Amino acid sequence: MKPGKIVAGALAPHPPHLVYAANPKQNEPRAECGWETLRWAYERLQKSLSEIEYDVLIVHSPHWRTNTGTHFLGVPHFKSVSVDPVFPNLFRYHYDLKVDVPLAEMICAEAAQAGLETQMMRNPDYRIDYGTIVSCHMTNPEWNKPIVGISSVGAARYYNMDVLQAMMFKLGQATRTAIEKSGKRAVLLASNSLSHRHFTAEPDVVEDMSFEHINNHNQYLWDMKMIDLMKKGQSRAMIDILTDFTEQANAETDGGSLTWLMAAMEFPTQPATVHGYGTVIGTGNAVVEWRGATP
Repeated sequence: MKPGKIVAGALAPHPPHLVYAANPKQNEPRAECGWETLRWAYERLQKSLSEIEYDVLIVHSPHWRTNTGTHFLGVPHFKSVSVDPVFPNLFRYHYDLKVDVPLAEMICAEAAQAGLETQMMRNPDYRIDYGTIVSCHMTNPEWNKPIVGISSVGAARYYNMDVLQAMMFKLGQATRTAIEKSGKRAVLLASNSLSHRHFTAEPDVVEDMSFEHINNHNQYLWDMKMIDLMKKGQSRAMIDILTDFTEQANAETDGGSLTWLMAAMEFPTQPATVHGYGTVIGTGNAVVEWRGATP
């Protein structure tokens, strides 16, 4: 068996507004339009990934937050309705997805061997978090690939970002090792925004883009700094300043998804492809792709 490969990785933010505006059949609310910059960025990512072969999407979500250890979806099939607790008016999504349980178990075991506390999630009635669903839907709306779902730990808040970073370095390497042993070709998704300070109210017409802008200029400057490092292939420098970025931009990187992705891809030095940047209710979001091993 040939060793498996990480063929691509992506920063894949999960605002539910993007699914709402795209009007897929799975989502109950209907929209007129909205957030085209980010939706078209995801279309460019979809086109790019359609040019390579891959077997599975592996997604790390800050909205599956586990208090003790890293958990992995461990049931082959999930079918239910996911409702965003903050935006139930926008996101009531009927999902029907398959999980690559053997690969999830392999990553879980490798992470445990590296010293992390891990657990397989075997509850068939568990409701998949909207972060996982949005990132997967916007990346692969056909849902014709199985996924591996990975939870985020609260180490940044319980301890500090340095503790979280150390854990995500181990989890990223464990993910890579398991993929190589599995023989599968994987695409990794870090499901998080960049700057993450929300507006506190939404307009009467939610998709009215005349109300949409970044929350404040300082957040924008931080987002541009991070994206510039991605474009230059300076992923280690980006991770080195992630603690300051997370604190000063109130960034969603406190879940560890971006650090996990960079560690799994062994801190890529090739320039990333930035498919687009845009704001959702004041937060900064970038759809960014890194290619992994040569297809």
